[in-house]
Formats: sequence, structure tokens, C-alpha cells
Amino acid sequence: MRVTTPPGSLSAPSAPSVPFTGPSPAGPQRRAIGWRLRFGILSLIWGFSFLLIKVGTEGYAPFQVTLGRLVFGTAVVAAVLVTKRERLPRGARTWAHLAVAALLLNALPFSLFAYAELTIPSTLAGICNATSPLWGMALSLVALSEDRPTRRRVAGLGIGFLGVLTVLGAWQGFNGLDFGGTAMALLASLCYPIGWIYVRRTLAGCGHSNLSLTGAQLLIATVELAVVTPLFTSLPTHFPVVPLLAIVALGAVGTGVAFLIQYGLVAEVGPTTAQMVTYFVPVIATAAGVAVLGESLSWSTPVGAVIVLAGAALTQSRPRDRSRKPVGS
Repeated sequence: MRVTTPPGSLSAPSAPSVPFTGPSPAGPQRRAIGWRLRFGILSLIWGFSFLLIKVGTEGYAPFQVTLGRLVFGTAVVAAVLVTKRERLPRGARTWAHLAVAALLLNALPFSLFAYAELTIPSTLAGICNATSPLWGMALSLVALSEDRPTRRRVAGLGIGFLGVLTVLGAWQGFNGLDFGGTAMALLASLCYPIGWIYVRRTLAGCGHSNLSLTGAQLLIATVELAVVTPLFTSLPTHFPVVPLLAIVALGAVGTGVAFLIQYGLVAEVGPTTAQMVTYFVPVIATAAGVAVLGESLSWSTPVGAVIVLAGAALTQSRPRDRSRKPVGS
């Protein structure tokens, strides 16, 4: 995501997950819709993305869901690029790095979540998503020497994984849990911090605009899925309308529009405030799965989710800068 943020920083995996290489100019007058309202809208979009994945996989293969998602998401960002008259990046080296970023931040995790939701509820997938900052914290201690651990952040890591064990019902021997689907959802969440660390090391200060890099990365991810999908799936013989509409919404709104909203939030209120949206996503994903899809919910799921989010929040905590004024002041 944003290269200049701390390595533990995150965005919701159901989002486009694209490199953000630095602050973008955003005039203080640009507030047609208040940032708090946009923050809430973004939380809802990403929270409902897991429901849309589940509905999409009811009519189409997981790779087809992911390909459709990327096609429609790329189309939205491409339209904005054309409107703003921005060009895609140049240079083989930049495109090579973007190809790796597209795999780690888009093609692979999107596909893993789609496959995972064949066998696990969307509520569990949304909660697995919340483990990304925990993985990021663990990886940053190894891969980023400048990211010094603190007692609070290490404690957050331990608390977070205790929450994961609670969600999975470890004391019951993971009884009734689909191990394969859960493992894929957790692996998807692991892809994001790996991708962020890679982007931070390779694309920081590359001189291209964030919007340009985003368009290029989503385009490459679409090409990657377009190559892989025919190898593992066949053309649908019929096109169920509801799953198709879910895929369109997942791509155009959950990927394309969501990124543009996040892009504006980061520019206006900074990455620290903008990334807090991640903590609302599993709550909304759980509520949507239960209310709309009728998924069952045991006590350990919401309790474990709260523990995961508490641990994730601790891993992101840093000393408060008293010299900075609160956002909106």
C-alpha cells in the first residue's frame, strides 16, 4: 500500500491494495463529502466485499470471480486516469516490480479469498483479513531493520494470534473447521504485508504518481489472471445474474471506487487515520454474513475477532506526537 507508512500499516485486503509512494497534493478546500462520511462508506464497501465474493462463487469459479473483479476495478481506475490525463509509468524495471506487486497484493490474495469462501463462511474470511497487521508486524521485525519492536507491539502480536486461536476454536481441536479454506484465507492475509514490504523496498521514490502506479498494477494483475484463468477453468455455459452482478459490484465498487475513496482519505487525513478503516471491516463483514447470507455465528467468532483487532491495534501503536494537531482542527 502506501510506501511511506510504517511497515505494519495496512489496508483491507478486499481493497485494491496498491502502492502509495508518497503524499499527494490535496487542497484543504476539497471536502465536498466530509472525510468521516467517506471513511464510513469505505468501511461498508470493504466489509460487504466478502459477502460479494461468496455470492460470486455461487455461480462462477473462483478464478473467474477474481478476473471479473480485476477487470471492472481496472476499468474504473483507467477511466479516472483518462479523465485526469495521467500516463502509465515508463521503464521496464518499474513494470517488473509492479508485476510482482500485482501478484502479491492483488492476483494471489484475491484468488485465495475466492477459493477460501467455497468452504468457509464470509464472516470467517473477513476476520482472517484482520490478521494482516499481525503478519506485517512479525515480518517487519525480520525484513525491516529500522522498524524497532516495542513491548506494546510485541504484546499486540501475541494477543492477536491468541484471538486467531479463539476464532478457530483451538480448545476444541478446530472441530468443524475447514482447514484448507481457513489456511487459504490466512495465507491471503499474509500476502499483503509481504507485498507492502516488497513495494517499500523497490518502488519508494520512483517518481511516478500514485494513481499512475495503481492503474499499472491493476492492469498487470488483470493480465496475470487472464493468463491463468483459462488454464484452470472453462467458459461458463450459463451466466447466473445475481452472482454476475456481485462480481461487477465487487470490482467496480469494492476495488475501483474503494481505492479512489481511500486515495482521497490518505491525501486528506494521512495514512494513520485512513488505515483505521481496517478495524471496522471484519465487524461489517460478520454482520453482513449473518444478516444477509444467514451464516451461523458461535460466541468464539465475535469474541476472537475483538481480541484480534485489539492485538492488531497494539501492533500499529506508536508514541503520540503531541506537536501534531488533531485531524479536522
